[in-house]
Amino acid sequence: MPYKVIINMVKLFLDDVRDPKDCLGYMYKRIGKLNPIYDEEWVVAKDYDQFILLVESFFERGIEISHISFDHDLAEGHYHKNMQEGVLNYDAQDFDDNANKTGYHCAKWLKTFYEEKGLELPKMFVHSMNPVGTQNIINAFK
Repeated sequence: MPYKVIINMVKLFLDDVRDPKDCLGYMYKRIGKLNPIYDEEWVVAKDYDQFILLVESFFERGIEISHISFDHDLAEGHYHKNMQEGVLNYDAQDFDDNANKTGYHCAKWLKTFYEEKGLELPKMFVHSMNPVGTQNIINAFK
């Protein structure tokens, strides 16, 4: 008799280029200990639209997201013209196009979604190599 596999918990990795295993070499420094979590299975979203689709789909199917790891820059060079004195203007008109949205936009959306649903946020990491973007994502949840 074939077995039915039931998935009720996933880890979600947001990055347009890297895979979770690419983070093994440096994330232990941010986490403060050697943590093999990036060597485990993750569902990967490559952009804003995929991220939203996956989160909503998991919610509708009763699948809990246990961990999320964020990248900030989801498309190479898509927002540099929105820099103003070294600070990214997240309200720039270019970000009205979902293809231009960053991990920060995903983080803001996620926070609102979870608050509206009355859900507790998953365990979150930011694996982005962009230090300003990393801090902005962290600040979105404070």
